[in-house]
Amino acid sequence: MKTEDLPAGSRPPALHFEHFPTRWQAVVWRNWNLVAPERIGEVIGASREEVAAAAAALGLPPENRAKFGEWLSSGYVTIIRRNWELLPYSQLLRLLGWTAEQMMFALKEDDFLWSKLGHLKPECEEVFYRPLTKLETQETGEIRKLVSRHFAGMEPAAEQPFDFKRKFGRRIRRESANPSPFSLRMVYPYSAVYGDFLLHPENALFPDEVLSDYAASGINAFWLQGVLYQLTPWMGADEECSRDWEIRQENLRTLTRRLKQHGIRLFLYMNEPRGMPERFFQRHPEWRGGVSAPHMDCVSICTSVPAVRDALRNGMTDLFRNVPELGGVFVITMSENLTNCCSKFESCCPVCGKRHPAEVIAEVCNTIGEGVHRASPEADVIAWDWAWKEEWAVRAAELLDPSVILMATSETGLPTECGGVKGKVLDYSISKPGPGARAKRLWEAARRRGLRLAAKIQVNNSWEMSAVPYLPTPGLVERHLANLKKEGITALMASWTLGGFPGGNLELLVRSRNEIAADEFGDAAPEVLRAWDRMDAAFRLFPFSSSALIYNGPQTSGPANLLFLKPTGRSATMVCFPYDDLDRWRGAEHPVEPYPPEALEEAFREMSEGIRSGLAILERAASGIPDTGGGAYAGLLAVARTFYCHFRSSLLQICFIRRRAKRNAAELLPILQEEIALAKLQMRALRADSRMGYEASNHYYYTENDLMEKVVSCERLIRELTGRVSG
Repeated sequence: MKTEDLPAGSRPPALHFEHFPTRWQAVVWRNWNLVAPERIGEVIGASREEVAAAAAALGLPPENRAKFGEWLSSGYVTIIRRNWELLPYSQLLRLLGWTAEQMMFALKEDDFLWSKLGHLKPECEEVFYRPLTKLETQETGEIRKLVSRHFAGMEPAAEQPFDFKRKFGRRIRRESANPSPFSLRMVYPYSAVYGDFLLHPENALFPDEVLSDYAASGINAFWLQGVLYQLTPWMGADEECSRDWEIRQENLRTLTRRLKQHGIRLFLYMNEPRGMPERFFQRHPEWRGGVSAPHMDCVSICTSVPAVRDALRNGMTDLFRNVPELGGVFVITMSENLTNCCSKFESCCPVCGKRHPAEVIAEVCNTIGEGVHRASPEADVIAWDWAWKEEWAVRAAELLDPSVILMATSETGLPTECGGVKGKVLDYSISKPGPGARAKRLWEAARRRGLRLAAKIQVNNSWEMSAVPYLPTPGLVERHLANLKKEGITALMASWTLGGFPGGNLELLVRSRNEIAADEFGDAAPEVLRAWDRMDAAFRLFPFSSSALIYNGPQTSGPANLLFLKPTGRSATMVCFPYDDLDRWRGAEHPVEPYPPEALEEAFREMSEGIRSGLAILERAASGIPDTGGGAYAGLLAVARTFYCHFRSSLLQICFIRRRAKRNAAELLPILQEEIALAKLQMRALRADSRMGYEASNHYYYTENDLMEKVVSCERLIRELTGRVSG
């Protein structure tokens, strides 16, 4: 594959970041201490010494080579995101040390990365080093002074990025007074890379210390992505796409055996059959489906063709026969990935188009189940209702084979009302405890068919705010779990890629909130419980507008998201880039349930003030924490501070965007000054706890450099508004 074959979408002009004197300095800033200076230099045509001198001139910290390898192996999404608006593909590939094929795989298979990046690559000119002009040198000196003024006196970092991986193995298994009602408690591992981890299993990071922490937290199952053609050559042994399948399969055998020793089963997430490029159908023309995604060179595979189902069934049988310790699979049949002809709702396939979508969807699930159970009768096959249409979801459930477990997203469709504005939950909610009416209908239909039942929920965190390992709102989670127990649900998928940290709210699966508080915080437990109650109440106000805010809003990036005096014109993207797109944040594209700007602002004001009051209670509780509980308290404090910083900054961003057109300094200056304070407070939290800002499939949402950049950019805006630098 050539670089020019990589997807580009609409190719809008790249944004300009005017707080940097030159574009090449932005490249140095955003990659400093993530990528080796010599590699940055190779990309922009500078020597290692010139890059290091440029970093020093900008006031960046000394070089720290300890994490370069880890950033490239476990933080590459962060690197891609930070350079998306700066570098063209050609230079971005050199920065990562990747081929075009590796980039294409990441964009297509790394948890919908192309969707998260907005389905477009900005048009970036190549960036090259050059000597600074006199004016640029002066502006660079001003940046260095700002960095020194704001950050020189800050306490040194207690932890570096990814240090949380070295802190596993410290959890103590504690028994609850009441046994857990949930026999399956499954999560995505917190530090597992989402991409092709089985080819490079060292990146999955499953040392015994990690596994013991999960066992102590009550987790008895992991899930990881599995692409079937990478695990067994079900499409043909000579297919290029199946290269190295033997290596992956052997690594999978090794992993499942190790997990079994800790009482943990491994499930594979199957989104099959994966759509394939046009060249694939030269060999299998009869398999070609009727739906295509030309920008990704991808066409659906028609599962109405008996030969396709036979091959899919046999592929699953071969995989489970060769890896007998696998615990099972869960199946998504409709998603961002193009798979069967109905996976994108509307089918142009001449065969599938004549069938009911429920039949096609159930048939895929049943075919996979038949293949699994032929080799491993005890394995679990779970069909997840994600994205099934309301009008036929029950029919699909009724068509499932009784050997299949039906999993419904518990909170889908829950009605909400925040600030007088009515909305509804799509999924990924902790603020609104389920289950909702849709899940109950599906479970009832499944019961009539004799199917077992499972619930998909989020326990530790959600897309409402995923930049912490867990949300400090355990009361809401405990209520949701109690509701599911009443429904007779015994199997839980407790996280998507986010929320798999071993600890936090996950322990609610096997212990009560009161038990956790007493064990971790001793005499301070009553105050911690009061703080949790306050933050529970504040978070209940989260203003759902279907999926608009959870995917597009600024609360994920928090104080790292930049402000602009002029609208960028960019559309917010799923999780990655909120930009300044207030309309998408508030769900303006959903005409039934958009939040008026003033209602969204008020909701974030109430939430942030409620969280702040809970944080104040938590901070006052420090004196009552026992020596043995200091680590748990310090972690909770970092989580609560990050929770506050992100929601308070989101409020300020909404306020700024609503008021910037008038350029009224009296209105905007307090916002900018508080944003600076929040970025600095978040810097302290990040330095205290390396989990802050991290999520498994998105890696670090921001780094120290991002928070420093936010301060520099706010200072520039203050100068532009007033002609002076803030004090």
